[in-house]
Amino acid sequence: MADKIVTLDVRNMPPWERHPRIFETFDSLNAGETIMLVNDHNPKPLHYQFMHEREGQFEWTTEEKGPREWVAMIKKVK
Repeated sequence: MADKIVTLDVRNMPPWERHPRIFETFDSLNAGETIMLVNDHNPKPLHYQFMHEREGQFEWTTEEKGPREWVAMIKKVK
């Protein structure tokens, strides 16, 4: 069975709700599960926040899908 992937599109969410919702979703995952985060900008500040607040708990890959669509795969590793 493939690991679960939760899609979270935050493009229509108010900016102040985005990071709390992303962390809430990440914290609800089991090890091996992944958030596919869809955003309207490069989520580099979020990545830095994850490195600080969830060090050693995730694997992160990001790719640009278009000028207004960035996708980050955030896998929970423990």
